[in-house]
Amino acid sequence: MEGSKDKKVLEYGLNRCPVYGYYRELTLQEITNRIDWMIKKGYLEIEYMGRIPMLVFSRMGWEIERETYAEELFQQFTKFLEDKNYSFVQELKDKNRDMILLLIEKIKQTGNARFIPMLKAWKEIEYRKVQNEIQRAVDYLAKEGTIF
Repeated sequence: MEGSKDKKVLEYGLNRCPVYGYYRELTLQEITNRIDWMIKKGYLEIEYMGRIPMLVFSRMGWEIERETYAEELFQQFTKFLEDKNYSFVQELKDKNRDMILLLIEKIKQTGNARFIPMLKAWKEIEYRKVQNEIQRAVDYLAKEGTIF
């Protein structure tokens, strides 16, 4: 994305994406060349929704993006932890399950028991499989975690 101020971009909050405007220094042709390279290397694929072509991650591309996205969400979790603002968890509902499970694992690996209240707030709105993983993280942090 070149960093446009298109009404739909703003309406859907895409301008708040951490990579929004990343290529603003490039020309449209340079951006197109990069997208073409990603397709040729197998990181992106073109899928059609009716007659509308859409760029989507390939399996290989998603493996990379999943890790990146989970890390971005983890950083947000950490930031909101300081504010004791747990409303952020509402944004996690219906996200890719594999990425969410990776996020939960990242939180668990911190050993930081201060995440427990936020995890509990998140658990309240999630589906059963994710609730179970969140509870495992809470149990682990309550038993093994430290507060720092």
